[in-house]
Amino acid sequence: MTLVLAGARLPGSPAVVDVTVRGGLIAGIAPSGRPFPPDAERIDLDGRWLLPGLWDQHVHFTQWAQTARRLDVSHAASAAEAAALVRSRAEADPGTDVLVGFGFHDALWRAHPTRELLDVAAGDRPVVLIAGDLHCSWLNTAAFERFAPGAEGALLREDESFALTSRLTPSDAATLDRWAAEAAEGAAERGVVGIVDLEYGWNLDVWTRRMASGARSLRVEFGVYRDRIADAVALGLRTGGAVDGTDGLLTMGPFKVISDGSLNTRTALCRHPYPDGGHGVANLTPAELLADLRFAVDNGIEPAVHAIGDEANRLALDAFEAVGAGGRIEHAQLIDPADIPRFAALGVVASVQPEHAMDDRDVADRLWAGRTGDAFPLASLLAAGARLAFGSDAPVAPLDPWAAIASALGRTRDGREPWHPEQRIPVEAALTASTRSRVAVGEPADLAVLEADPLAASPDELRGMRVAATLLQGRLTHNALS
Repeated sequence: MTLVLAGARLPGSPAVVDVTVRGGLIAGIAPSGRPFPPDAERIDLDGRWLLPGLWDQHVHFTQWAQTARRLDVSHAASAAEAAALVRSRAEADPGTDVLVGFGFHDALWRAHPTRELLDVAAGDRPVVLIAGDLHCSWLNTAAFERFAPGAEGALLREDESFALTSRLTPSDAATLDRWAAEAAEGAAERGVVGIVDLEYGWNLDVWTRRMASGARSLRVEFGVYRDRIADAVALGLRTGGAVDGTDGLLTMGPFKVISDGSLNTRTALCRHPYPDGGHGVANLTPAELLADLRFAVDNGIEPAVHAIGDEANRLALDAFEAVGAGGRIEHAQLIDPADIPRFAALGVVASVQPEHAMDDRDVADRLWAGRTGDAFPLASLLAAGARLAFGSDAPVAPLDPWAAIASALGRTRDGREPWHPEQRIPVEAALTASTRSRVAVGEPADLAVLEADPLAASPDELRGMRVAATLLQGRLTHNALS
């Protein structure tokens, strides 16, 4: 079938064009008003703006699909306030199932989370509150007895927390797949055509099942972790390789290596100490990190190293240099200026989440006092020739590339003064970091139709950008055209 998108405007160009789509690809771009192929279906864009469909290049999709069903504690200003939210939910929805909440940020709380606060709030009902950075969980006594008997304190951090959150999914795949389908529809409504899914677990089977059941509104690159990379290699999976039976929509993604922790949890590995005297955690020794990267590269799988603190980023770059191959660093939140040029020199992509700068600015000002000029250094990376790839880390931030684009352009949100405005980048660069293709003949017909010109929009306008339609392989996955 031939499809013509008639009367489109391309950002940065005054011309109005008709874009012909055939076989899932852009087959032609011509001045508007020329004769159409006789068999063509026509969609009138009426002067709306057409650009490549957007990618979210770092998500935890199953976690994101569940977030709307969980208690939102993201706005709790104290441990007591979070516990009060738990009490209200438990009273309104009594039961024995685990009460799961998401989004707390305790780095700015004056009092530490305790088991007792949640015990009083929910009694014998297990409660698990997952931190907004996904790197720790706060449990009551009943939850510890079920999930981590013998553990001390009130918090599980890093690997122990990851293991717990992976156990909190619904037992039936059909329910989770339905939630995932709703999340995919929501992504398409924001112009998203593809994701890099770094969900914990073995996502080959998950996404093969979903796509066999009709989930065809997103391209998905699925990542693997240390516990399953040998299985991926044994199956012959290689980064970029398509999975049979998915029409090219499901491909193997990167090998995710978590080298340090997070800022809010005070486990991001840093050269300088936190206010409590700690430096964060190294989840791997340099030798282990190097071995992981070498194994991945030797087997055709792109390494993606989670590194947030400046010391973690230095060690990750050292490992890439020793291996002699590029890859990705996920987050790259705090970087020593001396390490900035190494990204481009080593061919390492800075896979960053600009919206985190807005979420973390107050925590960073406290925990990285005096060093926040080196935090989220997007302009410095761009000026040094590094390739940026934008994501959300959903559910840490919403799966909405327009939020990332707006934060990268303005370094502000909610009417606040820009935070380190010297690290703002042009909107063109932000769009490039959020897309994988071009509007050009021969390119995939993965497209977003906008109600406004993104090149002329303010950060607030970008954040609320209205998407009129989204196409994947030339198929409409979202249609709000009128």
